[in-house]
Amino acid sequence: MIIRKATVNDIPGIKSIIDLYAKQEKMLPRSLSELYEFTRSFYVCEMDNDIVGCCALQVSWEDMAEVMSFAVKPEYREQGIGTELINACLKEAKELGINNVFTLTYAVPFFEKQGFEKIDKQELPHKVWSGCIKCPKFPNCDEVAMLRTI
Repeated sequence: MIIRKATVNDIPGIKSIIDLYAKQEKMLPRSLSELYEFTRSFYVCEMDNDIVGCCALQVSWEDMAEVMSFAVKPEYREQGIGTELINACLKEAKELGINNVFTLTYAVPFFEKQGFEKIDKQELPHKVWSGCIKCPKFPNCDEVAMLRTI
């Protein structure tokens, strides 16, 4: 298992993982252009030359960043990949001087194990909601906001 920053060559693999969960309405769909734009924000898990997991850390505000587009291929779940991806994001947040990392998720038990706590969505800066307009569930979001203070 290799956890590393993504390259543009990884974007098709990242997109296929995201599309799998987006079709199930478990995560926000992302266009290829959006993924290329955010390449530098992404981490991937590579196993046997295959991208099996991804997530991105996106700075949102002065002391806040979001873990977004977090997904692991179903056949690779429960192997510690998600934890390693989240740890990479948290390490980068700390290096950037960011103390608060949040996510909007359906994977509440997983993020609780990573030290995140449920919060009211209203506690998040308004800028966070710019991506929500693209969501098929907008404005009736049922994702859970969670925060970890580093």
